[in-house]
Amino acid sequence: MSKKEKKPLDWQTDVQLDIPEDEIWTYQVPGLAAPHINKPYKYYNFKKAIFVIVIIVAVSLSIYFSVMALQNDTFQYTATENGLEFSKFSNTGYITELEIDYATNIEYIPGNNDPATNFKIVKDETKPITSVRQFTLNCDDKITTITIGENVKFVDPKAFYSCWALQNIEVDENNPNYCDIDGVLYNKDKTEILCYPCDHDEYLRKKFGYEKELYMNEVTPEYERDIQTYVVPSTVIKLGEMCFNYANLRKIYLPEGLKRIETLAVFKLHERIDQWSTNPSLSNVYTYTADNIEGPHFTSDEALGDVYISLPEGLEYIGSDAFSYNQNLTYVYIPETVTYIGHHAFWDTCYKEDGEIKGVSVINLAVSEEEFERIVVAGDHWKPQYDYLLFKKYIDVKFDAERE
Repeated sequence: MSKKEKKPLDWQTDVQLDIPEDEIWTYQVPGLAAPHINKPYKYYNFKKAIFVIVIIVAVSLSIYFSVMALQNDTFQYTATENGLEFSKFSNTGYITELEIDYATNIEYIPGNNDPATNFKIVKDETKPITSVRQFTLNCDDKITTITIGENVKFVDPKAFYSCWALQNIEVDENNPNYCDIDGVLYNKDKTEILCYPCDHDEYLRKKFGYEKELYMNEVTPEYERDIQTYVVPSTVIKLGEMCFNYANLRKIYLPEGLKRIETLAVFKLHERIDQWSTNPSLSNVYTYTADNIEGPHFTSDEALGDVYISLPEGLEYIGSDAFSYNQNLTYVYIPETVTYIGHHAFWDTCYKEDGEIKGVSVINLAVSEEEFERIVVAGDHWKPQYDYLLFKKYIDVKFDAERE
């Protein structure tokens, strides 16, 4: 059976227009608008003005709502069963001092276009703040001073994480839960150190009259004593989570009564050279035996009683990443009282250079290998590693070691 030929549909048929050559640019197809070649559109200038006005209004509204969002989002609070929680802070870029006592709002000053002065902070004293959530001020680089009010009952250890410009934390003397010692945050009875501000060394330079630029390349014994040495008071039994992280300290003196070093407590101590570069700073951890030290300014070993290098006798707990990334450390001794070592506790405290292992090249343990396996809970990779051929290799552990 032969196939029938398909008849093209109307829309498939080529249409040819017989347009005179002299009308090619002006010819009007029936049903369509006439071409505007070399002819102005009707009301062109008016329509153009309307379009420009619409764009200006849209941009203005965008800026307005952005400012309103900034105003509303600078301080955020959450109602909890225990009171009002300070949950988020987004700096305007010009707030350097922060009081955590009552719910606060930003009010902008009409007619003032200077972002540094065009706002004021307004408090509602009917709404006291009772707690501060973790990461509330995460990575803020403007705040230099924080004041904690008398009603604050709980501050999460990670509340002020990586506040690079923070120099000191002050606590209302009527607060029953917290106090400060010269700008460093403690619990009220001073049994736990909670936060040594990242830029506390700048506060100390102002206090003792040092100019940072003069000590960038060479640190004098006096500068190291006054700025880069910290004595933890003898009442302290716990180094809190993240308490010293990113601090610029070369030496830390711990009391022999210390029981716990929490997660990230002495993590990556360093000296900031500029905004982008740092040098490792922590070189030694010492233990002292005197029981009447209020700290924190170091004067001499003699004032601290018997002093020995590394971790204190009586210590029981070393948290995860407790000493990670401190490559200037050279000696670690773990006493027999330690029963827990968290994962990566001493991670990246050594490195290989010119074929030589530098930093912590061996970890000294007071107990035997058999005793260590029996009594100590140790997390993954608690020992540091170094480059070995194409692989990574753990440093050696010396068991039954005697303290230097």
